[in-house]
Amino acid sequence: MRKSSFRHKYAIPQEEFGVSPLAEISLEPTSLSPNRAYYANDKYGIWLYWGNCLELLDAMIARYSGGCFDMIFADPPYFLSNGGITCHAGRMVKVDKGDWDRSQGVELNHEFNLAWLSRCQKLLRRNGTIWVTGTHHVIFSIGYAMQQLGMKILNDIVWEKPNPPPNLSCRYFTHSTETVIWAAKNAQSRHCFNYEAIRALNNGRQMKTVWTIPPPDRDEKIFGKHPTQKPVALVERCLIASTERGDLVLDPFNGSGTTGVACIRCGRRYVGIELDPHYLELSRKRIENEIAKKERRTTAYAGVALRATSEGAHNEDDSVLFPKTRAPKPR
Repeated sequence: MRKSSFRHKYAIPQEEFGVSPLAEISLEPTSLSPNRAYYANDKYGIWLYWGNCLELLDAMIARYSGGCFDMIFADPPYFLSNGGITCHAGRMVKVDKGDWDRSQGVELNHEFNLAWLSRCQKLLRRNGTIWVTGTHHVIFSIGYAMQQLGMKILNDIVWEKPNPPPNLSCRYFTHSTETVIWAAKNAQSRHCFNYEAIRALNNGRQMKTVWTIPPPDRDEKIFGKHPTQKPVALVERCLIASTERGDLVLDPFNGSGTTGVACIRCGRRYVGIELDPHYLELSRKRIENEIAKKERRTTAYAGVALRATSEGAHNEDDSVLFPKTRAPKPR
């Protein structure tokens, strides 16, 4: 296991990440998938692709046989849109997230999980890791598929949601958690774990595997929402734990682009794949908004740094140069 030393570094970021790993790959549309680039920002290393994830993953495997991603975050279909009910905004509603979330039966569901996980495994670098979220509808299939593929399961995280919606049937416990499985490519992988950075996030104590994080707030849904949208804070924690600045991250089920937003905040490069153009447009808006906010912070930071340099001293109470709420960056 690789550990990274942790320290603050106050420097004006000047990222120039180059081009997408798919840039040199000839992508052709098929009857199932447009297979083309949708959005690119080479300065920040953010690339979105419109297509079926299996087809685009196959194209990357053909080009990068040894893998190219340092981390993968995946929020696959949970296969729970099967006529059940839930509580939304105080009302009883059907669980219907879309055709992509309908179960095709246990065997076909597991076959799909094996298909995309096996491709992701091939695209991980030798010491890369993958994080996969899920409820009980899918997570046991995910864990079994990982074992079948020879991945090394490192942790199972319980994401606890404060104030979950009530169980209207009154026949079950209230569903208030999801599982996040963290796994390495294989048993030989020397995975990255930024122990000191994670301990700093937890007030100097070792972090446990139960994470209490609120669901996405209104600010994360100003451009629209996705039915299975994850909070940015959840993905940020995964990034800080298992990647270094500048690492390349993949999300094969991009959704509303939360992983891309988290990568911008943490200084990681990102490739997102999504088949629904509505959610790609939502992702583009969120990503461009996050880049704009980061550039405003950088400009403000540069001004404060210049003043501090000219005055010959740094004021550690300055909220721009030494932000109190920003999570420490792993090194």
